[in-house]
Amino acid sequence: MTMSPTLEYTLNPQEVTDLRAALAGLRASALSPVEPEFYERHWDGPSLLPGNLRRLLDDFRRNEPSAACLVHGFPVDDAVAGPTPEHWERPEGYGSTIESDLYMALCGLALGEPFSWATLQFGRLLQDVFPVKGDEQRMSGHGSEAFLLFHTDDAFRPDSCDYLLLFGIRNEERIPTYISSARDVSLDDEHRRLLAEARFHIVPDEEHIRQLELRAPDDPALLRALEARDRPRPVPVLFGSPSNPYIRLDAPYMSCAGDDPAAERALDALHAELERVRRPVVLDQGTLLVLDNHIAAHARESFTARYDGTDRWLRKLIVSRGRRRWAGDSTRPGGRIVL
Repeated sequence: MTMSPTLEYTLNPQEVTDLRAALAGLRASALSPVEPEFYERHWDGPSLLPGNLRRLLDDFRRNEPSAACLVHGFPVDDAVAGPTPEHWERPEGYGSTIESDLYMALCGLALGEPFSWATLQFGRLLQDVFPVKGDEQRMSGHGSEAFLLFHTDDAFRPDSCDYLLLFGIRNEERIPTYISSARDVSLDDEHRRLLAEARFHIVPDEEHIRQLELRAPDDPALLRALEARDRPRPVPVLFGSPSNPYIRLDAPYMSCAGDDPAAERALDALHAELERVRRPVVLDQGTLLVLDNHIAAHARESFTARYDGTDRWLRKLIVSRGRRRWAGDSTRPGGRIVL
């Protein structure tokens, strides 16, 4: 089944004015969308979004008309945002991106329940994606010179997010993200059958491990990540309806479970199809990209980082359609930071 093109919506000037006015109280609050408590206190925040945008996000969630949704026109003040940081630890805090973070948080709440992994960026609900010096060749959002291969976010987890939100703070070079829908690939029946069987291992990407190894080696979240790396369980790559499949995939961090040439060929065929059907999307400043993490695999073009404060800078949020499947598996009861 071929899906419709990416859904797109552009905020008009009046919607931007009304939205900024509606969010004035949230901007002045000491409570940041980086913190879990924000989502408990402002669970009804989506009511502040423009009605047409709420309806678009609701259609995207309920009907799955596309693998991705783009919203253009959110205001970003380049001077307020300041230079692209050198590292995600950001000791200066998050005041420079508070307005963008609010837009993301309310859109995330319109789709489900925002959460984060305890293994990444200290479990912050909103996280940074930009090049980090020394990480140029790494297969992560902090790499740059290596083409970031097709993946779904945190595919090693059976409870990976339903939606991935990325917001453009800065992208002067217009570096593209590539999106491929699982519904657009063309595979023969045998390849589909093999990809739908539990014949593949997917392990955590290295950021889930090295961040805690360097900063919190006794954290229980690190032990869980190491267990997932060292003792992966076989999983399928395609699941759900054979004619309308969902996907879990992480090209740099997956392999067949044992010697399985037929499964290798099926996986190679899938990678070739993802390349064939890929569509470029540029996250310009003020553009929000919402990916259905079970339909869309995504990749990122390589680029040369300058490390001068002008590099590509995105903010990131992950969302679950419902909390029950991960409540109790968090750093504190009812929390949104998942081990």
